[in-house]
Amino acid sequence: MAELRTDRLVLRRWRDSDLAPWAAMNADPEVREHLGDLLTREQSDASVAQFQAEFDQRGFGWWAVEVQVTGEFIGFAGLDEVDDDVPFTGVEIGWRLTRSAWGRGYATEAALTVLAHGFDTLELPEILAVTTATNVRSQAVMHRIGMTRDPADDFDDPTASGPLRPNVLYRIARSATS
Repeated sequence: MAELRTDRLVLRRWRDSDLAPWAAMNADPEVREHLGDLLTREQSDASVAQFQAEFDQRGFGWWAVEVQVTGEFIGFAGLDEVDDDVPFTGVEIGWRLTRSAWGRGYATEAALTVLAHGFDTLELPEILAVTTATNVRSQAVMHRIGMTRDPADDFDDPTASGPLRPNVLYRIARSATS
């Protein structure tokens, strides 16, 4: 698995030392606002095990993200296959950062590096991004990295309810980045 670097960040394999801060993120109502229920420590640890297994199987997935200068774990970014229960297929980009990392441009920086990896190394023809209709912060990142939205592609997530159900779909084609 390739380690990716930006001017400020390292996207790398998960370490045991990431488990506690990852669990704290997953227990934070603000971090989970657009994602659903809070996760227990066991659920959070299981998610990392799944991330690692999927990365090993596919050659892509969710990297742990750390600040290069301090080594501080601040979240994740990467690529994942779209869930089976949505009305489209493809590979999705995503990110999730701890609140202390919000507003610093880290999500955009990590996402641009992940996009480049997806297009240049994996040679994906298109990368998608999905979020709730109310998650304006993630939608702003999607705009900043060059993704576009066609409201005709928006959908209701069949696994969610209430304000988490309406979702938006953003896209970017490899040809748009050449």
